[in-house]
Amino acid sequence: MNELADETKKAALPDIYSLSNLSRAEAREAWAAISACAAEERLRLVERMVEVAENDFEVDFGELFRLALEDDCADVRRVAVEGLWEDEDVRLIPPLIARLRDVDASVRAAAATSLGRFMLLGELGKIRPQPFQQTYQALLAAYAVADEVPAVRRRVLESLAYSGEETVARLIRQAYEDEDESMRVSAVFAMGRSADERWAPEALRELYHPNPAMRYEAARACGELGLETAITTLVELVDDVDSEVQEAAIWALGQIGGEEARRTLTACARSENEAVRSAAREALREFELLHGDMGAFLMFDFFDEDEEENDPW
Repeated sequence: MNELADETKKAALPDIYSLSNLSRAEAREAWAAISACAAEERLRLVERMVEVAENDFEVDFGELFRLALEDDCADVRRVAVEGLWEDEDVRLIPPLIARLRDVDASVRAAAATSLGRFMLLGELGKIRPQPFQQTYQALLAAYAVADEVPAVRRRVLESLAYSGEETVARLIRQAYEDEDESMRVSAVFAMGRSADERWAPEALRELYHPNPAMRYEAARACGELGLETAITTLVELVDDVDSEVQEAAIWALGQIGGEEARRTLTACARSENEAVRSAAREALREFELLHGDMGAFLMFDFFDEDEEENDPW
């Protein structure tokens, strides 16, 4: 533990891996040693654990991340929340709700985002009603805090969007009419996440918005809502000046499907732009999985084989 916390050394991966899959008792012992280090060292270690976990699905630092949720340093708490992003254990809901009331806004925002997966699990019937309602009510209460900063309210709304309750639909409508453009961007994000076609007119309208952040979310929303009426505009957005908007449009075409979408994605899969080419090939894979278009999938395979034949390595 002293070596891992030593700022003069870069902790080796084997040392980081030794902290994986600890029992609760082992995690407490390890965290007691980590807690004796300076905040900067604790943060560095927790960040490295998150980095390793993102690249290796076999590691599990969950017990340590849970303990880090109570750390004195706000950045450590925030990174710990982010480190638990795949954990679907409903016992995690109460500590995340506690962080939803954290003194630090960045921690509250991270907790609000993290609780979104439990909203989705509840809507899908994959967790029991009690923890689902606990999550829903906590997010509603957080959104109702009068002096909450927009960054937190945005994340709360985005997580609430999984709910089909009319209360949430009203909140999305209010956010869409907010003076703060960032709130309107999150409202469009929420429209797509809601999977409610009532928002089709708004999503289509915002595809033409001058703000690329809004065009991006509108493109994603059209894909999530499966709006065939958006295909022509999405094809135009494939050539948008903003690269992220381009990739969002490509992703949406793969979700919606149809012959025009397939032709566009096939062309993009041969683009000289590496980011566009990669996004299109992934979209073609999604296209086949969602729409059963074996032609698109075979074309995707053909591209890969063609590249392998020309690969000098």
